[in-house]
Amino acid sequence: MQSYNLNHLRELEAESIFIIREVAAQFERPVLLFSGGKDSIVMSHLAVKAFRPAKLPFPLLHIDTGHNFPETIEFRDGLVEKIGARLVVGSVQESIDSGRATEETGPNASRNIIQTVTLLDTMEKYSFDAALGGGRRDEEKARAKERFFSHRDSFGQWDPKNQRPELWNLFNGRKIQGEHFRVFPLSNWTEMDVWQYILLEQIEIPSLYFAHQRECVNRKGVWLAKSDYIQLLDGEKWETKQIRFRTIGDMSCTGATISDATTIEDIIKEVAAARSTERGTRADDKRSETAMEDRKKEGYF
Repeated sequence: MQSYNLNHLRELEAESIFIIREVAAQFERPVLLFSGGKDSIVMSHLAVKAFRPAKLPFPLLHIDTGHNFPETIEFRDGLVEKIGARLVVGSVQESIDSGRATEETGPNASRNIIQTVTLLDTMEKYSFDAALGGGRRDEEKARAKERFFSHRDSFGQWDPKNQRPELWNLFNGRKIQGEHFRVFPLSNWTEMDVWQYILLEQIEIPSLYFAHQRECVNRKGVWLAKSDYIQLLDGEKWETKQIRFRTIGDMSCTGATISDATTIEDIIKEVAAARSTERGTRADDKRSETAMEDRKKEGYF
């Protein structure tokens, strides 16, 4: 790896570790949001680096939609055991069963949107006052508005016009009872930075990120993997394709990309040539022009 890239990655690493340590210092009950995707995996890797040889001073929180890829859950459990972390799981199914959330119906139904209810309920249940997330500003235009320390009101809502200035790496985590913060240590990273860092640090990632054969259906330009949660529409059919996933989420809305990339080096070359963002394969982001921002205002990640 070129020395320029190495220096750049080490600068990003140092910045992220500094922010993670700031969260541990400023907040009483922080938590690290863990989805099983590459960004949250890198986050957990950085957190381990930040506090080793001590154990993580906060747990990992996974919001389980019940419609996750089996590979994601298997990887999550293995990683938690490997790093000796405590795992807290918020169940979307429990939110539905208790009447706290209403499940969508129809062929394009997804549980991704109602994760917000489960997240906010879990934050309140455990009195978490800061949640470390793997969001990056290059992912989507709504996330480009985020500060490192993103203030949320007592309803868990985000107001992009009412955020605090962040000058000279000074972060204001003051809040009143009931409020909390979402903190994004990877804000200045790009998708390419993440993959190059994974290569540099030899970080293990789920097999879903590598090219493999899978039955899919093409729905409005998005390749959705075959599962019990997707119903074929008139004229649709399952097709076997060689695909991989650039982002991992709920199976009902996480699209794949046609790919031959079987190594990290292959993925880096593919990302360098890509002309769409990784969230361009997420069906839930295509529901409206402001889909992500609307969900974030309601308390989404």
